[in-house]
Amino acid sequence: MKHYAILCWDAPGSASFRAAARDAHFARIDMIIDSLAIAGPLKDASGAFAGSLVIVKAADEAGARAILEADPYFAAGVWERFEISEFVPAAGEWIGGKIW
Repeated sequence: MKHYAILCWDAPGSASFRAAARDAHFARIDMIIDSLAIAGPLKDASGAFAGSLVIVKAADEAGARAILEADPYFAAGVWERFEISEFVPAAGEWIGGKIW
């Protein structure tokens, strides 16, 4: 398994979509929790939701994209755009130090 960082930016005016899909989104997270290294919302300077950061464990980029596209926020149009990049956890508290 590899890690993939997915950065999603909310569409303008999507706060109501986010609120309406929140319960389904959380239910989906519960279903795939073992595929997540970490996930959570991004906020802007005013504290409003601006997007999401998800680091998933998947065999390839297509698998990471499938995880994203199955999310209720994706279907609800919360995210205007996203980027997926392979991510190598190399250092920090969350990985217990460093890899070198």
